Amino acid sequence: MRLFTSLSSLTYITQRFNSVLAHSITNSCTTAFLFKSSGKILCGKPRATRFSAMVDDTEYPGTAVERMLAIRDRVNNFGEDDLDGPWVEVRRKILWAGGLRDLEKAVPGRGYTGHSFNDYNHVDLTAMRDGNSDNKNDGSVKGIQVGNFLGDGIRTASLPELGPGGSWSTCAIGCNMEPPQDVAHVQFKSRIAFKLVWVPTPNEKYDKFVLVDDDGKLLAKGSPIGGPSLREKITNYRTVTGSKYAVEADKLANSMR
Repeated sequence: MRLFTSLSSLTYITQRFNSVLAHSITNSCTTAFLFKSSGKILCGKPRATRFSAMVDDTEYPGTAVERMLAIRDRVNNFGEDDLDGPWVEVRRKILWAGGLRDLEKAVPGRGYTGHSFNDYNHVDLTAMRDGNSDNKNDGSVKGIQVGNFLGDGIRTASLPELGPGGSWSTCAIGCNMEPPQDVAHVQFKSRIAFKLVWVPTPNEKYDKFVLVDDDGKLLAKGSPIGGPSLREKITNYRTVTGSKYAVEADKLANSMR
């Protein structure tokens, strides 16, 4: 939680909110963000009034909202072909956008991010508050090790310039349920800034992917050379099949048929 007192800061956060949060907030307030202004609670898109950047997510209180918005800002600023080319370079761009360092030589559990976006499962980029980074899985997230402590690794790998809190590439297993029962939403009680979904292209090469937000809205897409194995890509898509996170992947695949 951060208080902006200058007019320039207020203008900046308003512009950021308008350009980024519009992807995930609707007039029905289903995303449950609270904006406090002059003692009033504003919900949905910001109104043309002054407000402090006291932003909470009442449904997923572990979300580092400011950091999540900054991450989506970076993703939204990718050019049309920025996520094309060799996978090793594309993956580094995705990590950077998500506020993560590329630490392939670090010890697993101590900042190692070599697995991030390199398998079917670790494809959820989550921004969580500092107090939630140390949360452990108590068994609520099925298919994930009980007691998986990630706090130290999150602090080591997270880029500080995107705002308070930390970033991590969490497991997508359980995201096809409603509400999602994955690590981000259950263990960290936070939304995802974005999810990577491989597209079932007609040639069955799964050589395209989409990045979608917590509501399944498209943020960016890419056509990299290489990437995880075909088996990992197929399993990734099957993990989201039938959920809101598969909509944009299906739409892109159908447009190519």
